[in-house]
Amino acid sequence: MSKLSILVVEDEDAIRDMLVMVLEQAGFEVTEVASAEKAQMGLSHNTPDLILLDWMLPGISGIEFARRLKKDDAFRDIPIILLTARGEEEDKVRGLEIGADDYVTKPFSPKELVARINAVMRRSGKTSDARQIKLGDLLLDTEQHRLTIEGKGLDVSPTEFRLVHFFMMNPDKVYSRTQLLDQVWGRSVYIEERTVDVHIRRLRKILSEYGREEMVQTVRGFGYRFSVSS
Repeated sequence: MSKLSILVVEDEDAIRDMLVMVLEQAGFEVTEVASAEKAQMGLSHNTPDLILLDWMLPGISGIEFARRLKKDDAFRDIPIILLTARGEEEDKVRGLEIGADDYVTKPFSPKELVARINAVMRRSGKTSDARQIKLGDLLLDTEQHRLTIEGKGLDVSPTEFRLVHFFMMNPDKVYSRTQLLDQVWGRSVYIEERTVDVHIRRLRKILSEYGREEMVQTVRGFGYRFSVSS
């Protein structure tokens, strides 16, 4: 399984270097930038699993950058943890009100930071303590790389397995073709949007053999949704 990725946005070199070291030791894949502007440029190429964002940044502030991301459909689901020296309650409330998922006040212990990141990742569905994910009578086993319906194995490709995994981690949510490409294939690989349709059709065909093709739903004008309810 690939490492979860974190984008660190921190303008102080010493703190940024420390964060990168701590997070890499904790097993995360880390990208670092010193400003919100550089972070925005990076997001056009790769979407991280979480953003660790300093409140006080040169140019666009961290709080303003977080506000913009949470208003953007392409990035609103990325978890954000604000990192700042501000400890006043009103500042914490302000950060959470604009959509930040957590708030860590400097100074902090590396152990606390990693624990908070893992907690946010779990809440956002990026990780799961269970190796098995169940939705209706569909069961996905990440350890055995196996997908079953009522105990019967489904013959899916590695890409379709990743697609179902993403859908089952995010049920009843609508995703555009572009969002599915970003989340399942990754932005670093150029794939045409119609490729998503091809895999969706194949997945529906496989599920139809068990009368479950309605799990993959088309939302006209938007994209696709995975749900046990019709």
